[in-house]
Amino acid sequence: MSKVILYTTHCPKCKVLETKLRQAHVEYEIIEDENVMLNKGFMEAPKLEVDGEVLNFSGSINWLKQREAEN
Repeated sequence: MSKVILYTTHCPKCKVLETKLRQAHVEYEIIEDENVMLNKGFMEAPKLEVDGEVLNFSGSINWLKQREAEN
């Protein structure tokens, strides 16, 4: 099972991604601390970290689609 972390500020895109993760039954951890995000070099949210690989919003949606296709 992949380790998934959602970095969110609860912006509209963040909420869309969180909804899609729930609908896909993905277990994930939420990090809301903006200082943590800035320390990682993130200048926008949401970001999804999957097994150490950081994905932006569109990359996250593509990962979810690929995951769905494989299941």
